Parts: sequence; C-alpha cells; structure tokens
Amino acid sequence: MRRATSRRISALAAVALLVPLAAACGSDDKGAKDSGTAAEEKATGPLVIYSGRNEELIAPLLEKLEKATGTKVEIRYGDSAELAAQLLEEGDKTKADIFFSQDAGALGALAKAGRLDALPQGTLDQVDKEYRAEDGSWVGVSGRARVIAYNSDKVAKAPESVKDLTKPEWKGKVGYAPTNASFQAFVTGMRVLEGDDATRTWLKDFKANEPQVYEKNGAVLTAVNDGKAELGLINHYYWYEKAAEEGADKLKAALSFPKKGDPGALVNVAGAGVLKGNDQKAAAQKAVDFLLAEEAQTYFADETHEYPLAAGVTSKDELPKLDTLGVPEIDLSKLESLEVTLEMLREAGMV
Repeated sequence: MRRATSRRISALAAVALLVPLAAACGSDDKGAKDSGTAAEEKATGPLVIYSGRNEELIAPLLEKLEKATGTKVEIRYGDSAELAAQLLEEGDKTKADIFFSQDAGALGALAKAGRLDALPQGTLDQVDKEYRAEDGSWVGVSGRARVIAYNSDKVAKAPESVKDLTKPEWKGKVGYAPTNASFQAFVTGMRVLEGDDATRTWLKDFKANEPQVYEKNGAVLTAVNDGKAELGLINHYYWYEKAAEEGADKLKAALSFPKKGDPGALVNVAGAGVLKGNDQKAAAQKAVDFLLAEEAQTYFADETHEYPLAAGVTSKDELPKLDTLGVPEIDLSKLESLEVTLEMLREAGMV
C-alpha cells in the first residue's frame, strides 16, 4: 500500500506540473490535426478508453459497451490520478478517446488543462447539475456517498458530523484509511468547502484523537462490524456489498449519513469525458451515452451498489434517495487539487 501511495503522490505531483503545459498544448487543436497526429492515424481504429475503474469491477460492463457502440474497444486500466497525469503528458498525441475516471478530481485536472471536449447538452441533462462539470466537459455516471459506519452494539447514537470525531469521547475509537483515494477526496472536499486552515486544524485534531489506521475501506468496515473500532469512515457501498454477501440482519455495523452540508456528506462520482482531438467522436459519444443508459445504470445499481445518476434507474438496495442526503454544495471539478491535500496529510503524519 505504501508503494501504491507513493505512485499516487507522484502522479498527482505530475498532474500539478503538467496542467499549465497541457493547457498550452491543448489550445491549438486545429494545428495538431493539420500536422498529422496519432489521432488521424487511428481514424478507423479501436475506441480507446483509459479506465481508472478497477478491471474486475467494470470489465463485464465495458464488454457490453463494445457491442453497443459497434466499435472494437481497447482499454488501459490504472489509477485515475496516474492516468490523468499520463493523458496530460501525452497531450494531443494520445491514443485515448475517453477517460473513464473513478473520481471527479482526475476529470477536473483534465478539464482545467483544456483536454476534454464539451459534451452535448442532451447528454449532460441526463444527470443533475451537481454531478457533472459546470463547463460540460465531463459527466458523472455513478455516485458514492461518504458515511460514518458504527457498531450498533457499542454506539447508541452515531455522530452526524465528521467534526464530532475529534471529541474526547471518540478517542481511539475511529477507524479510517488515510491512503485511500476516497478519504483523500473527502479531505479535498473539506478544503474546498471550509478552506485550508480549517482543514489543517481538523486533521491535526483528528490525528491527536488517535484514530485506528487501516489500509482499505473494507478493512475499516470489518473492524467496525467486529467491534474493534466503534466508528469508521467509509463509502456507503462497502456496507451494501457486505450486506448482500452476509445478510443485513447479521451485521453489527450500521450507517450514519452525515447531516446536511457537512464535509463528511460528500458524494463523489465516477465519470467520463471525451478527449479533444480524437477521431472517434461518434463512437465516443455513443459510449458515454451507453454509460448513462438503463443497462449500464442498472449495472451500477445492482453490481457495484453505487448510486445510478441517470435513466431513472433506482437501486434494489434500500438506499436513501440522493436528494435526501446532506450533500454539501461543491463543484466536484475542484477536487482536482489533491496534491495540496497529500501535502497536508504528510504534515499531519497520516501518510
């Protein structure tokens, strides 16, 4: 995990360094086409997708996507931040047509560099404005909510805010995964919402309250369920996956969705954007629309236990509706500034 974290930090640093250069390079698409780029050479080639989503999780869906678009699909899997850095480095010469990111921050980095085409309004309008780019450069396809898991045998009333986790009563009782991308996106969201100074103070106070460190969200949930931690910071779908496997009535862990506007109530998205300069525009657009259509949205609802964001699909899980959650008002594209978050986590001794 430490090696993975190091790669992620390096990738995010590369994103920060490459954005200005990529923005400059991406400002002259016509020039790139006139000079004969790789994009022209692959005009009749496969649709190339860079996927920050896990292969085991998403490969069956992308096989269906290939049939739906009628175009051969090639997929490069990797960490979203690393792929974003690679796309910025490749610039106009990239062979990628679509970036399918696990989180909005990596898409925001490409949008900031001007590397994504604007999507048609009809595509964007399938998703509520909170879960798509304000400039139309990317669209969310599935959502995941941050929650506070708690052991129902040991906790009578779970906290409604992550800010409560710094109180003495929770000292040594909270599990979290500081190297996990979702935790880091949550901290970035807090920075966007409340500023760097307030976030730095929260990190310092949280660390001083001696939280228990785990490598992954799944391990946090297991610790809460087994009573080794009384509370845990995770994404909602880990609980629903475990409930589907073991039975909800057998779990000691339960979920608390933080109160309205709390930074702990962040809903991040997996989303897609079309790379500028690609010559597979029709197939790329079909692919994005496929991800928003009923078949794919049902896949996210039933197989990954995420929130489907389009097509009127509802989850078979008893999820609270998205519009009833206390989601803070935030431009998800601004989650791209993860490198600052990682520096704060290093200062706090968390990574």
